[in-house]
Amino acid sequence: MPPLHDIAHLAHVELLTDKPEECLDFYVRYLGMTENGRDGDSVFLRAWDDYENTTIKLTAAPRPGVGRTNFRASSPEALQRRVEAIEATGLGQGWQDGDPGYGPVYVFTDPDGHEMGVYYETEWYRPEGDLKPALKNQAQAYPGRGVSVRRIDHINYLAVDPVANRDFAVDTLGGMITEQIVLDDGVAGSWTTFTNKGYDAVWTRDNTGTAGRLHHLSFAVDSRDDVIRAADLALEHGIHIETGPHKHTIQQSFFLYVWDPAGNRIELDNPGARLVFAPDWQPIDWNAAERAKGQAWGLQTISTFHTHGTPPVEQPGAQG
Repeated sequence: MPPLHDIAHLAHVELLTDKPEECLDFYVRYLGMTENGRDGDSVFLRAWDDYENTTIKLTAAPRPGVGRTNFRASSPEALQRRVEAIEATGLGQGWQDGDPGYGPVYVFTDPDGHEMGVYYETEWYRPEGDLKPALKNQAQAYPGRGVSVRRIDHINYLAVDPVANRDFAVDTLGGMITEQIVLDDGVAGSWTTFTNKGYDAVWTRDNTGTAGRLHHLSFAVDSRDDVIRAADLALEHGIHIETGPHKHTIQQSFFLYVWDPAGNRIELDNPGARLVFAPDWQPIDWNAAERAKGQAWGLQTISTFHTHGTPPVEQPGAQG
């Protein structure tokens, strides 16, 4: 089945950090995001072509990781349908006031315990002064600072049971599976879309057996050259490059993985123009032998990519 399109898109994500000042510098100076307000221990930041007010909410916390992931519904009626479906699973937590610029949000969790919210009412971002773009069909002036990430692209969660979360994303939220990792012992990863993009949310197996962790949050840039420039800038800014630039086999994006100062993994991603239009798309499954080949090209996948997540877990044989 194609996506229901009751979920319009992945909207904004809360990232937790135990190094708030260092992380704020990372997101503003290195990624080139724009601060757009504060509330208590949280700073609201935006990428220059996201139409809403917030791309990430950076919140000071005892440990790094992911807070609430917010999805926008495609209409008030779509919101009500998804709320009813979520309530039927027993994973709903109820209505709360949204962040500044957003209406009421229905809060819930996925089966792994990641906190999520779905809403419809929102204010579009209104740039002023130097933030006004030359072209009125652009959300904000290009910042020309650091990587200058354009928009949020996708989020990858670690999960104890990827299948349960995959099925929740499809059966309850109305998504569609585009690709999967299927090993001898079952599904180890699932790429899910709510739109016509190749993927908006991913659940991959947490090899530590720990629930509720983040693998990475991804931001889109316009070209492969931007990804390469991001690597040069990371070197200049003293930012940890985990791996890349390489080309993924799954979904074929060109990527660089870095860690923010708190250890949250961030991907700089050029997804190209790979879109899924077919209403009868069948999931592409990748087996153990195919995955053992590593990336499409570039270096072999680094070991920390399979062990590191946030918050960190201390376990024999695992890092991060």
